[in-house]
Amino acid sequence: MACGEREMLEKCLRQRRVFLLRKCSGLTAEQLKTASVEPSNLTLLGLLRHMTEVERFWFRTMYLHEIVPGLYSTDEHPDGDFDLVADADAAADHARFLAETAACDAAVAGRDLDEPVDDPEATTAEVNLRWVYIHLLEEYAQHTGHADLIRERIDGSTGA
Repeated sequence: MACGEREMLEKCLRQRRVFLLRKCSGLTAEQLKTASVEPSNLTLLGLLRHMTEVERFWFRTMYLHEIVPGLYSTDEHPDGDFDLVADADAAADHARFLAETAACDAAVAGRDLDEPVDDPEATTAEVNLRWVYIHLLEEYAQHTGHADLIRERIDGSTGA
């Protein structure tokens, strides 16, 4: 069944979120904190935390201009989403991901894809909501690829 551009972007984003969650499902908190391979600190939990922050940043901070605090990263720990997982509560981070993605969906519901978004680093083109959706799809595609490899290392599981 064919659908419009907006519906397609929303469906693709939901699917990417599900793929990341599948890579994290059925594992213990310690397994979610297992690094990919030395010296990398890339973990499934870190990826989940990172994507929570990425969605919050683009949809709520840059698009809606909401003043929302960072979740994991600070000036002192700019990569806290990845670096500070040793003492993290995996169940709380999972719940935060679900809550944040729901808040992001609500934040942009019904908005015009051509509506501009602030991006101080954009030098060649105006950034709009359409671009944000595409950027998030790129982020998820990259990181679910990482998640595939990490999950395979943890328990041999492969596939979607």
